[in-house]
Amino acid sequence: MKAIFATIAVTLFVMGCSPARRIARDLRTQPIYTDHFTGVALYDPVRQRKLIQHNADKTFTPASNTKLFSFYTGVLSLRDSLPVLHYIVRNDSLIFWGTGNPLLLHPDLPDSTALSFLRSRPERLFFSAANYTGPRFGPGWSWDDYNDYYSAELVPLPIYGNVVRFINKSVSPARFRDSVQTTDGTGSVRRDEFRNQFRQLADRRTTGQDIPFRWSAALAAQLLADTLHRPVGVVNRPMPADARLIRGSSTDSLYKRMLQISDNQFAEQILFMVSAERGTEKLQPVTELRRVADSILHYPTGAAKWVDGSGLSRYNLFTPNVLIDLLGKIAAKVPQQRLFALLPAVGQSGTLQGMTVAGEPYIFAKSGSMSGVYNLSGYMVTKQGKTLQFSIMHNNFTQPISEMRRRTTELLKQIHKRF
Repeated sequence: MKAIFATIAVTLFVMGCSPARRIARDLRTQPIYTDHFTGVALYDPVRQRKLIQHNADKTFTPASNTKLFSFYTGVLSLRDSLPVLHYIVRNDSLIFWGTGNPLLLHPDLPDSTALSFLRSRPERLFFSAANYTGPRFGPGWSWDDYNDYYSAELVPLPIYGNVVRFINKSVSPARFRDSVQTTDGTGSVRRDEFRNQFRQLADRRTTGQDIPFRWSAALAAQLLADTLHRPVGVVNRPMPADARLIRGSSTDSLYKRMLQISDNQFAEQILFMVSAERGTEKLQPVTELRRVADSILHYPTGAAKWVDGSGLSRYNLFTPNVLIDLLGKIAAKVPQQRLFALLPAVGQSGTLQGMTVAGEPYIFAKSGSMSGVYNLSGYMVTKQGKTLQFSIMHNNFTQPISEMRRRTTELLKQIHKRF
């Protein structure tokens, strides 16, 4: 009898100390998790089993974890090569419309398809921006972020990434050189809120600063003409149903940059390009977002609110379990080798390069951060060779984001070792 009781006691002790139970207990009791709002979901897709559930059905501000939704939308709707321009030829004129493709003369990832095409045409060139009449910012974006690189405007034909790049005394595109005023004082380069006038310090030395410019159809045409060395006119003409579409660089090149460095503009413009694939008169990125949310992403009421492509808006709300469900949908569409190459790898690439782990990278995930927010959602290959899906979300903290990143890394190390 004593042997039986001893066996039961040992069994209960082992069960009580199982990895999932020990981590779940820590999440409930340890100050590093209880001094703010923490949510954790860990899922085994092979066994279809929820391993850890801690506030996993509570909504959190996701920040750039939202880009996983834009990525999935692109996977569902975009082809292997990105749409570049719609165009028609009428007599001696070629009229073109943007598709939202952000790579035209982009300072870091340029695609020359549009330039090569327009250079080769004998017709007179005219640009129309009539296919997009939506707002220049997303819902819930901070009004005073207009001067920051991550708040480039939403437009039908981005050019130069919709930013002016300042490096020491150089200014690119060159057209903006005469729009820069040199002043005394301290601080970064600033733009007037509603016009393209910039103030730069006389003694400023910088490795680089990108400032969004105020976009207009006329300015886009001027910048394009500067590069093509030929006139580009502006017309306000609706896009007809018979407009032809040209395609450019690979979709994965955009996905990789968007996911790895968390490029907000790329994430937003994916929704534009998804709309462009339909060939309708207007680019309607919000309609495409809602179409995917309503027809494909079926979540319980109150579990998700998706409002923009990048995660800049605090109106976005997702639960850890919603992100786990999305990770499963993505894994079902994208082969693992390709997926892991696109996502940041902990200790190796992108926004996760600074998170140190021993040996080869075993975490492939998307981070998301803003003031009081740090989240990480993605895939882990454990020591036992299991591929698990996880979402760790921290909201409402006052510590530096670097501290939340450190705590998340330590938690993931425990999961990797114990599972």
